[in-house]
Amino acid sequence: MSIDMGKEIERKFLVKDETYKTLAEGILYHQGFLNTSKERVVRIRIVGEKGFLTIKGLSEGAKRTEFEYEIPVEDAKTMLEEICEKPIIIKYRYNIQIDDLLWEVDEFKAENEGLVVAEIELHDEFQNFDKPNWLGGEVTEDPKYYNANLIKHPFKSWK
Repeated sequence: MSIDMGKEIERKFLVKDETYKTLAEGILYHQGFLNTSKERVVRIRIVGEKGFLTIKGLSEGAKRTEFEYEIPVEDAKTMLEEICEKPIIIKYRYNIQIDDLLWEVDEFKAENEGLVVAEIELHDEFQNFDKPNWLGGEVTEDPKYYNANLIKHPFKSWK
């Protein structure tokens, strides 16, 4: 079953304080990667009791091709444990609706403890939006903040 297909346009920002925690409840995510080349990323994710397979194409600024499919959660668990690159990304996601836009704030745990980023998915690259006061600087085009790169260079290893 296809969840989402087509292009995604998103921007990513650092988060400078914990105000976001008062706006939503965090949901635990476990995710791993089967492929992390810059041309394509193949991700396995468990959210609650659901498993997902996601394939993303090459990023072009804030835009990239993305396909996501729900898979059996037991299959996702096996892939995370036996096939995915390590370490597995563990994070809490806070979904925060502001006006007609959804902010996803990811608070990383384990090897990436201390890193908090917020993403917003837009309808087009030039869409204007209000920035919440808890946002820090934009990191959309900085690849070190991509989840796929956080397994190769976890936040705890940054200088």
